[in-house]
Amino acid sequence: MRKHWVIPDIHGCAKTLQALFEEKIKPTKYDNLYFLGDYIDRGPDSKGVIDYIMHLQKEEYNLKLLMGNHEDFCLKAIEEEKKLINFLGIKQKNKIMLEWENHGASKAFSSFNIKNLRDFPEIYIQWMKKLEYFIETENFIIVHAGLNFRIRDPFKDKHAMLWIRDYKIKPEKINNKKIIHGHVPVSLEFINMCIKTNMYNFIDLDNGVYMDNREGFGNLVALELNSMELAIQHSVE
Repeated sequence: MRKHWVIPDIHGCAKTLQALFEEKIKPTKYDNLYFLGDYIDRGPDSKGVIDYIMHLQKEEYNLKLLMGNHEDFCLKAIEEEKKLINFLGIKQKNKIMLEWENHGASKAFSSFNIKNLRDFPEIYIQWMKKLEYFIETENFIIVHAGLNFRIRDPFKDKHAMLWIRDYKIKPEKINNKKIIHGHVPVSLEFINMCIKTNMYNFIDLDNGVYMDNREGFGNLVALELNSMELAIQHSVE
C-alpha cells in the first residue's frame, strides 16, 4: 500500500532530515511525501536542506512541497531589495530584510555563503517560488500554518496559510476534514495527543527540531497518514 508521509518544519537541519528519511521512514518512490514548509533559517544548513530535497526530486520521489512563512520572508525580502534605489548615494533600508533577520535569516546567509541579499542564488529563488500553499487529501487539509475561517472561503487567504497562529476551525468549511500543519512548535506529548485522541480537529507536527536543548522538543517527525504512525528523529546537527 502506498504510504503518505507528512514532514513538518525542517529549519536548516539537513543532517536530521537525511537521518529521518534514510534511517526512519525509508520511503519508496511509490509513496507520497508531503513537506510543510520552513526549510530554511534557525538551523545550520538551509542550503543543505533544499539541496537534499532537490536531490530527492531528481531521483523522482513523489514530493509535494508547501511554502512556509520563512520562505515567504526570503522571497519578499529579495523582491523588496530589487525595488530599492540609492538616493544621494545612500541605500534605503530593506525593512522586510530587517524583520527577516529577527527570524533567523543570518543562519541562512551563512549556509549559502553570502552577505548580500542580491547574491542569493537564483536557482533557490525559483525553487521557492514553485512551492504550493496547501494540499487536500481524502481526509486531511495539509497546510503550513492554518486557515482563516473568518472569511467565506478559507482557501482564498494565502497569507493566513503561511502565518496564522490562533484560529477557530469551522469543519463545515473544509468538508469536515482534519487540518495537519506545522509553524507553531509544540511538545512531543502534545503531538501524540493530537494523533491518538479525537480531542482536536487538527494535528500540529512541528516539534521545534532546532530546539534540542528544551525538554520535549528538538525532534523532526514524520506522520504516516494511513497508519497514523509517528516516526521521530532527534536532532543530529
